[in-house]
Amino acid sequence: MKTKKTFDVEAWVRPNVRDMQPYSSARDEFHGHASVFLDANENPYNAPYNRYPDPMQWTLKEKISEIKSVPKASIFLGNGSDEPIDLLLRAFCEPGKDSMLTFDPTYGMYQVAAEINNVACKRVKLKEDFQMDMPAMLGAIDETVKLVYLCSPNNPTGNSLNRADVCRLLESFPGIVVVDEAYIDFSAAPSFSRDLSEYPNLVVLQTLSKAWGAAGIRLGMAFASPEIIAVLNKIKYPYNVNQLTQERALELLRHPERMQEQLTQILSERTRLQKSLSALPLVRKLYPTDANFILTDVGNADEVYHKLVEKGIIVRNRNRVTLCSGCLRITVGTKEENDALLAVLKEI
Repeated sequence: MKTKKTFDVEAWVRPNVRDMQPYSSARDEFHGHASVFLDANENPYNAPYNRYPDPMQWTLKEKISEIKSVPKASIFLGNGSDEPIDLLLRAFCEPGKDSMLTFDPTYGMYQVAAEINNVACKRVKLKEDFQMDMPAMLGAIDETVKLVYLCSPNNPTGNSLNRADVCRLLESFPGIVVVDEAYIDFSAAPSFSRDLSEYPNLVVLQTLSKAWGAAGIRLGMAFASPEIIAVLNKIKYPYNVNQLTQERALELLRHPERMQEQLTQILSERTRLQKSLSALPLVRKLYPTDANFILTDVGNADEVYHKLVEKGIIVRNRNRVTLCSGCLRITVGTKEENDALLAVLKEI
């Protein structure tokens, strides 16, 4: 029988974070029902936006808990996924001393957040199939590494990581493993959010920006043990998710059928776009994707990129990214947008 892994959050959190007294807002101190609020120095007019939002977003968390099958106490909500990415570094990595580990290529904000926090960022090059080089990943872990960031499906490559490799890291690394699943809704692979009880050192990031079509409201989700979530809540800014974002997110989540309909359309267009791109002479290779974008080797990526720009079509030039020489990252758009892209590429 497999022994369940344990994780002592107190042993890994920065001592100053462990010992600090968190800020207590007026809305934190009162729980219950009232009709007159004179505790937060708010303007009494212009309801409801004269009031500070729920600092813990409980109504929104209840809905997310229902949809994601994750307990409310295991949910942290932030200003996009970038907020928990940053907070995890601030909570668990001592500036100028500790480090984090990720692979290359991947989402660039992991390194940016590390540099902002004066935390060394170790990067291990992916294999040619864009999977982790496990001996190199495990070999890069030393006593300074407190966090491992894994993006799956990965950006910009589009592929999902081998599940066995992620589990191996979760089981062998004593620190926190963060699995960023921003694109999970476009993949047939199961979410690691269902494995939180098995891996107490696991943090799963998701977002409303991609499949839910709500990048503009900036709502990211972190799923983890209540102990890890408590640390994030301790150091976050009091009202980090504004009232408008909470309201719009609730409206979206109350109609998951709309997201599913859009998701079906995007996946259908992804298949069509892959087929059409593969037939173009300039396309040298299409990489498999579990995301809403396609990494495409077009040879002279700079030239193709600028010709698309001249026609008002913007894709992402990844030509100078590790293992992505000659590549453009193309987001799956509407049928009309994809047709416009293909029409220009056919003329190049």
